This record gives sequence, C-alpha cells and structure tokens, in this order.
Amino acid sequence: MDRRLFLGTALAGMVARGLPLAAQGGVPSLREVARAMSAEAYVAPSGVLPAPFAGLNYDAFRGIRPIVGQAAMLPQGGSFAVDLLPPGLYFPDPVTVERQVAGAWADLPLTPSLFDFDARYFDAVPSEAPGAGFSGLRLRYPLNAADVMDEVAVFQGASYFRAIGQAMAYGLSARAVALGTGGAAPEEFPRFTHMRVHEGVGDSIRMEALIDSPSLSGYFDLVLHPGVDTGMDISVTLFPRARLDTIGIAPLTSMYLKGPMRDAASDDFRPRVHDSDVLFMENGAAERLWRPIGNPAAVETSAFGDVNPVSFGLFQTARTYEDFEDSEARYEARPSAVIHPQGEWGAGAVMLVEIPTGTEFLDNIVAFWRPEAALEAGGEYQFDYRIDWTLTDPDAGRTARVLQSRSGREHEYPGTRRFVVDFEGQSQGLTPDLSVSGEGASPEMVAGAALFDLPEGRGQRATFLLTPGEEARALELRLVLRDAAGMAVSPVWLHRWTRKRDGRE
Repeated sequence: MDRRLFLGTALAGMVARGLPLAAQGGVPSLREVARAMSAEAYVAPSGVLPAPFAGLNYDAFRGIRPIVGQAAMLPQGGSFAVDLLPPGLYFPDPVTVERQVAGAWADLPLTPSLFDFDARYFDAVPSEAPGAGFSGLRLRYPLNAADVMDEVAVFQGASYFRAIGQAMAYGLSARAVALGTGGAAPEEFPRFTHMRVHEGVGDSIRMEALIDSPSLSGYFDLVLHPGVDTGMDISVTLFPRARLDTIGIAPLTSMYLKGPMRDAASDDFRPRVHDSDVLFMENGAAERLWRPIGNPAAVETSAFGDVNPVSFGLFQTARTYEDFEDSEARYEARPSAVIHPQGEWGAGAVMLVEIPTGTEFLDNIVAFWRPEAALEAGGEYQFDYRIDWTLTDPDAGRTARVLQSRSGREHEYPGTRRFVVDFEGQSQGLTPDLSVSGEGASPEMVAGAALFDLPEGRGQRATFLLTPGEEARALELRLVLRDAAGMAVSPVWLHRWTRKRDGRE
C-alpha cells in the first residue's frame, strides 16, 4: 500500500472513531495516530521512485533544486521560511509534509514542477511523478545577518536531523531514535513518514512528526530556537510493536577519521579530520567524564552506566584553522551537540559506538542513552530532552579542564605506549590519580605517571606509560587530577585501549 494512502486512511479512521484532534486547525493528533499505528502491522515503503527522481547519481541529485516560491523560501511565520526537499539517491521514501499557513493546514503534493532540473543531467522532465513524496525539509532563519535567510536545520533521511547556530557549518547529526546500533543484528532505521510544520512565532518554530519502522511507531515533537547557540526542545514518545532491548534514545551520529590519538588512520596533509573528538558526560553522581573518541581497528562499544544523567554530548574541541588545515571542510566551525535530559530517565547507560573507517565521508561514531529496562511491546514511553548545538567547550569556565589528549609508541620500550593529557591551570598541589581495568588488567601495566607545568603558561601535562603485555585485548584507562585533600579538580579522563587485529598496538 502506498504510504501516503495508508497515512490518509489512518487519519480518516481516527476522525471517524472520534479520537482527540490537535488544538489548532482540527487536524488529527499525530500522537494519537502514532499510538493507533503501533497496533497495526508495519507497511514498508516500496523504495521505488518514478522518473525523473529514479536512478540518480550524486551529481544529478544535486542538480535538482527547489524553486523559490514553489518549494523553496516558503514563508512559515515569525522569522522562518521552509524548503521542501526532493526525493532521489539515498532518499527514496516519501514524507508527507503539512504546513500551517494563516492558521490553516495544507499538504502540498509533490510534482516535478516544484523543482529546477539541471539540463546537464536531465532531458525531458515529466509533469507528474506518481507515488513520489518529499524526502524532508529545511528550515531557514536570519541567523547571521538580518537580510539573509540562512539554513538553520535540516530533517532528511530516516529520522536524521541536524542544526547549526551562528558562524557554524553543518557537522554531526541527531536522530529521533536508534535501534540495534553497534549490535550483532542489522541496525533498524525508523523513519519520519509525516512532518507537520507549525507557523513560527517570533524566533521559535514547532515541528511534529510521525515515526515508523517494523519494531515501533512514534511521535516526535520539536521546538527550534535559533541563535548564537541553537536549541531544540524535544519530546519523543515511542510505541513498541516488539520488545526493544537495543533502543537508543537521543542518538547523536558523527565522524572521526584521524587526530592526535590515532594519526596513522589516514595518510594526508591534515593533522586532524573529524566532526567530533570527545564524548563528554555529566552523570548523576556529579562526575564530569571526558572520553576522547577514535577510529578503532574493529567496532568498539562502550557503556557508561548511570542513573538520571545530567547531560552527554559529542564535542568538537579543536577550534582553530591550524588544528585542521582544511580550507574547504571547515571542521573547526562544526558544532558540538549536547543532550540535556528533562525529568528522570532512571537507570541505564550512555553508549558510545566507534566504527572503523578509512574515509571522512562515512559517519562512524554514535552516542545515545540506553535504558536499563527493555521497552515492552504495547507500552508507551516518553523521553523529553533539549539539544544545544554549540561551539562552546563543555568544560568552559571550570578549573583544570582538558585541553588535549595524545598518544604514541614509546620507541625505547617496545610494546609500550605513552599517553599525554594536557589540562588547564598549574600543577602545584595536584597529583594524577591513574588506574587501569579490564580483563587481565594489572596495576603494573601503567607506570611513570607524572604531572608538570608546560612552558609559557600553556597549562599542565599528565603523562604515563602503558605496557599491556601479550594477553591483554582491551583495557580501560581512568585519569583524574586531585588536590591535597583528595578532591577531584578535573574531569575524569577515560580511554579504551584495544589491540589491533594484527596483534600490534
């Protein structure tokens, strides 16, 4: 069954059954639609597109451009405009888009006439494209100048979305929900099937969406607040069709190819290539955890157990052109994203999945919250949180914040690796507290821990040696600076060491 027909039938059925309607415009409540969908069998999209959207390569897809006044720069109230995005390439599945205009709701059908097609890739363009729908939407706002409607957020592909604030370039993405990420079974990608964009009010705008997949249906409610930092207040309600024990709540997806912790992953002129380089967490025990991320030799999954987390996020901490030496990618301007849970999320873990990659064009880092208890079929589960898209260091304003992390082979001692972690401030009266854990770990694997000041007031450096021996395969390193009273004055620095597939670190 065509997804647009299915959704229309579902909406009509809700009205007929007298289920609650949205307060504005008398349209069916998408939350109630999602709840009703969970009791029905999942209907998969065909994945087949008609001409002119079928069989496109990357260049041809980029050659389809929404026409201003038809599918682009459509006024959406307040300070906002919306662009409707074409299907094709990686985005074959239709998304119904409803817009609120002058208080009324309208569903604009997709036709090729809404778009301009680059003549280099397209000959004759048909007037209709039966079964095709939009692939998502883009929101615009005068972010950097009053007379320029900049892109501020994009919702396209599965349940992915991303945003920027002032003077930022697109980088990492978020999702409404993740399923099976980093597990042995194939990952499932729930997708937005219906988007409802409210009229903007001043400097904020609301969007609702339906989520659907074989294992769940869901309701997504977001209010966007653009600015120097762009904020999103989000509520996600999930209705499982099956028991879910590999759920990912508030997932963030990023890319890490190379950097000081593993520079040999890519042989090119740039010292760093990444959208994010640190997973930062504030846990329910009032600890601040700093975990550099990497490009491992095999898939690595880390779990950081917690109860009622305060925040977690993927951060880009390098912020100068010289850190990357890339005049096109602008990695130094890519945002960090931090999740602030609202209410009590209970027991669970912040999960970090690191996937090997040989290219910067594939996302290989995922972080999310996984509840300790599975989500049961037939249940209803709501998670509220805020995402801030920011350029600010996660530890800004605190003492002894981490400045950078580096590692490399200690050539004088084969099989040994040196780690250095630079902190802000001076070392007087502080000591490094270092430990190692993991299967087969022993205290003598770490040695030479020292803390000293760097020249020219550049901070303080903690350094130590790791000699894992022949048997160790994965070790967890933990380092924190303590004052004379034994109190932690720095974030807790964490690192997972793993042996490469060929047996060499």
